[in-house]
Amino acid sequence: MPATAHPDSTSSSLATLCRVIGTHAPSAGDFPTRIPDVSVYRRNVPAPPVTCIVEPSIVLVVQGAKEMIIGGDAYPYDTTRFLITSLNIPAHSAVTQASETEPCLGLVFKLDLRTLAELIAQDGRLPVNGDLVPSSAGVGLASPKLLESFARLIELLEEPEAIAVLWPLLQREIHYRLLLSDQARLLRNIASVGSKGHRIAKAIDWMKLNYATPLRVEELASQVQMGLSTFHQYFRQLTAMSPLQYQKWLRLNEAKRLMLNENLDAATAAFKVGYESPSQFSREYGRQFGSPPKRDIAELRQGT
Repeated sequence: MPATAHPDSTSSSLATLCRVIGTHAPSAGDFPTRIPDVSVYRRNVPAPPVTCIVEPSIVLVVQGAKEMIIGGDAYPYDTTRFLITSLNIPAHSAVTQASETEPCLGLVFKLDLRTLAELIAQDGRLPVNGDLVPSSAGVGLASPKLLESFARLIELLEEPEAIAVLWPLLQREIHYRLLLSDQARLLRNIASVGSKGHRIAKAIDWMKLNYATPLRVEELASQVQMGLSTFHQYFRQLTAMSPLQYQKWLRLNEAKRLMLNENLDAATAAFKVGYESPSQFSREYGRQFGSPPKRDIAELRQGT
């Protein structure tokens, strides 16, 4: 992939981001930082798609390139484009450009829907758009001003005593820049109270807290003030899943976490997340992760 030419200000911002992220992500992996809701990552080699859980966030690449696959749609991004996701959704993440000498470096910045809603209400240039966007993810142009904001944010890692004071200001500025970007419509749709996207986001928040209880889709649709057929349509449009498939995905991922991190056996984990039949749990787990629970967890612990 040929190198992309950047304006001087953009090159300077990317150089700052590469330097600081390279220091705080010293090896391949994902690393939390002292800045709230910001993590950094390094990948040293290209990698095929792996399953991941995507939160409402911005994923920025400051060196190299990546691709996110959501519901069969591919979203490639690099130093010129950022990835934005507005809902908690399953996805597959691939590294398409990386090497030991020039690793893929970047950061993940979690979105705050309350901050977005406040900014929309405050600034008349950010009109509410109730039309549903076709997806809960998108790729936007990484403008010089947005990259400058991220560079100043990440530089706080070199001045940790200033994080408590400056982080809230920079967080708000970055959200504002995003609302002026070419992905503003997607953000407005999720953050604007009363929009269809906002109602689906509320339904997902409820499902995340109540995944172990039986799901009555009619009641959930009524709870977020949507008709049943409309709820099904927009839920699938934004998540690439039906509500019942989404609940299954939540349950299986939580069961995997319980087995891996809390050493629960498969049957106990299955009952804890809402399954009544261990055999059904094992079948669905194998379809989701490619191996039955016991073997999958053993392989993860061995690092294979």
